[in-house]
Amino acid sequence: MAGGGNRNWRLVRADTDAVPSSARRFMARARQRKLRAAMPWMVAAGVLLVAGGLVWLVYGTSVLGVREVDVVGAELLSAEQIRAAAAIEPDRPLARVDLGAASARVRGLPAVDRVLINRSWPSTVVIEVVERVAVAAVPAKQGFILIDDEGVPFRAVAEQPAGLPLARLSAPGPLDTNTGSALTVLGALSDELRKQLVAVAVPSPVQIRLELRKGRVVIWGDDTKSDEKSKVATELLGQKGEEIDVSAPTVVTIR
Repeated sequence: MAGGGNRNWRLVRADTDAVPSSARRFMARARQRKLRAAMPWMVAAGVLLVAGGLVWLVYGTSVLGVREVDVVGAELLSAEQIRAAAAIEPDRPLARVDLGAASARVRGLPAVDRVLINRSWPSTVVIEVVERVAVAAVPAKQGFILIDDEGVPFRAVAEQPAGLPLARLSAPGPLDTNTGSALTVLGALSDELRKQLVAVAVPSPVQIRLELRKGRVVIWGDDTKSDEKSKVATELLGQKGEEIDVSAPTVVTIR
């Protein structure tokens, strides 16, 4: 360049005191406005990140997986039988256990009347069962079949349980008419008749009879008016005779 030499330029940072205070305040307010505008998005992103992590932890990992399956209320069945029926996979995330499906599988066990399955955080499934209660024993080819108050056969045993009457039925079941008649009669018996009862025999719905101790028999007929028949038969237990016919409770015969 004519008339002069090369110039060396140097960038110099201005001291903050060189910037007017009004400009500094303006820039500070601008930064604050930007920060306030971005803050909701930052908070939302943080919340989503935390929530996503928690969801993944609960549903996607075995950190909160099944470690124990506790069984409550089982007596006829073993805890292992119930656990096997529930088929709950070990270490499966507790939140992903299908409680409804597990309950249905446990209810499939004949001895189970009702079942309730719950999660117990952080790592336990609790299975509460109510088992069926036998009201009669049905003689079978090998031993006896126990039935509950709904007529459901739920257990086979080698010997007749003490204190449990026999029910002589050809096809016990909740839909069997003869079974229903036997249960109706058993439910109507007085304490005195229960103490004397050996078996209730139902070859047909109109041929019900009670087999009592010492070979005595009560001819019951059908299951209608069972409460009245029970009352009349109880009053006649002290009478002599091997057969008491209460099939028509207003016209009783003793032989």
